[in-house]
Amino acid sequence: MTALKLRHLLLPALVGAMTTAPLAAQEATDATRAYNEAFAETLPFSDDADFERAARGFIATRENPLITTESGQTVLDLSAYDFAEGDVPDTVNPSLWRHLQLLRQHGLYEVVPGLWQVRGFDLSVMSVIRTDTGFVIVDPLLSRETGAAAMELVRQELGDLPVHAVIYTHSHVDHFGGVKGVVTEEDVSSGRTQIIAPHGFMDHAVSENLLVGPAMRRRAVYQFARRIPAGPTGHAGNGIGAGIANGNRTLIPPTISINDTGETLTIDGMEFVFQVTPGAEAPAEMNFFLPSLNALCLAENANPTMHNVLTPRGALVRDSLAWADYLTESLRLWGDEADVVFTSHGWPRWGHEDIYDYMSSHRDAYKFLHDQSVRLMNQGLTEMEIAEQIELPPSLARQWFNRGYYGTMSHNSKAVYQRYMGWYDGNPANLNPLPPEQAGSRYVEAMGGADAALNIAQSAYEDGDYRWAAQLASHIVFDDASNMPARELLAEAFEQMAYQAEGMLWRNMYLTGAQEVITPPPASAAIAMSGDFLAATPSGDLFDILAAKIDPARAGERAVSVRFNFTDREESHLLSLRNSVLVHETSVDDDANVTLTMPRMAFMAILFNGQPAAPFIERGTISVDGDLSAFEGLMDSMEVVGNPEPFSIVLP
Repeated sequence: MTALKLRHLLLPALVGAMTTAPLAAQEATDATRAYNEAFAETLPFSDDADFERAARGFIATRENPLITTESGQTVLDLSAYDFAEGDVPDTVNPSLWRHLQLLRQHGLYEVVPGLWQVRGFDLSVMSVIRTDTGFVIVDPLLSRETGAAAMELVRQELGDLPVHAVIYTHSHVDHFGGVKGVVTEEDVSSGRTQIIAPHGFMDHAVSENLLVGPAMRRRAVYQFARRIPAGPTGHAGNGIGAGIANGNRTLIPPTISINDTGETLTIDGMEFVFQVTPGAEAPAEMNFFLPSLNALCLAENANPTMHNVLTPRGALVRDSLAWADYLTESLRLWGDEADVVFTSHGWPRWGHEDIYDYMSSHRDAYKFLHDQSVRLMNQGLTEMEIAEQIELPPSLARQWFNRGYYGTMSHNSKAVYQRYMGWYDGNPANLNPLPPEQAGSRYVEAMGGADAALNIAQSAYEDGDYRWAAQLASHIVFDDASNMPARELLAEAFEQMAYQAEGMLWRNMYLTGAQEVITPPPASAAIAMSGDFLAATPSGDLFDILAAKIDPARAGERAVSVRFNFTDREESHLLSLRNSVLVHETSVDDDANVTLTMPRMAFMAILFNGQPAAPFIERGTISVDGDLSAFEGLMDSMEVVGNPEPFSIVLP
């Protein structure tokens, strides 16, 4: 009898007891060990130049590996991945292990004289450029605490000089969230420090995770395995960085917008030449060149891994064709001049030959992904069929930076399909399929009941066919979530797929699924949105959030109109609710059932902090003109605004 079957016999009678005690991580099976050993034989381990690149120019790192909040709560442990010093274990794909050994290195590094990077202090890299009298900081990490820790190391080793500018290369939070650890709002408002970003930065920085923020933040828990401890059977990196910091996400709006390729800025004697790349890795992004250093920053358009064309956490699909074209443009603009290329993740490249190979091979990988996905879809293959078939040619696949540690050919080819064809594969059987719970029940019934279905799934597991075992076990779980043997088998299958995965995000998602199918996340696991983000969000976007909170069952036949006048912003917004639809308009003079005049901060406190309106009205902070019950009716029509409890993903 297998260990798995034996544990099933030892399950307690009360299923509820099992949902509070996570299973210990399992060892790699014989099938997984054989898979990883065979996989290792395909890898170009003789190319070990990345280890020299990643170590080049090391100056120093923190003595205390713990980066903490002011109250002492750890936001990042720089020593968390020290376990990767040894030989590759059976529970980690050998390619992933090599990549983690590179990502885990941390500290301050000199790239070329006048240009440094702080690596390993967060998911992203912070670059530091010496100008005539101070610094320009590029991408100040994800949280205030890690940004401050990186800046402390910079000042300790390079001198206590003023920061003349902060550059956000693009609109993802790991490239601006630590800004208040580097500079203060007063630095910016006084004009001492400029904040430079690509055109459209604010719109995308605050909106990408706003309207569907709860869903994206929940799925990000899977993408980054936020509840999985680091270790050989646990978290082993995030593809573009080892760890991801907790802490406070901050934002200071840009003071200078870069609108066009070819724009130049001179900052404290240093010339910057920009290339805008919207719609590639981010909806607002830019590269830049430093002529005095012959240094090219490619932001996140060329990382030491294949990137995501569609992130597992969810986002708008990116344009892999435009991505490739921007890299072609970068090569034409600066390929002959650049002596070094540095990016927002990973380590630099030096020398014309290495730089050309790095940029052109990245370009070719994204172009191949796009063109071959399109070719196969035009032959009638569906997204799943394309994903099973497509693979990079050996000339591209043997480049370590084209391997799928963050994005994968499988996931990305489906994204190309989605961009052009949508979710429907053309087969009418898939036009209106049954939802998971109904489908699960029908599959279980068709296989002869839960016990018979579980036996089939168990046999698949023992044969090393973990994909099929997981699919079958998932159907059983969605038919009956109290079936703990099925939940355990599903967790076991997820774990083995995690141990085999080259992609760090795939490993993260499998391990998180294995954890949550046994121990669902507590309500305390909900992730709140940053107060800085909400404060920076345009009012129109806030009302879009409210519109998506209208519950038809609560709204019923209600028809009301409410005007909000924000005195501190000189804004007037009319909201009209009818047919369970909330419509927002500005600059209209239509009558409203009630007008509420207030500073926007009072509105935010009511909507996002759950504070009642009555005390604001009693104090005179909010003045009311009209029928207050219209406002109360609007509020009663909405779900609770805020951070909902984590919804189920691997359980019904």
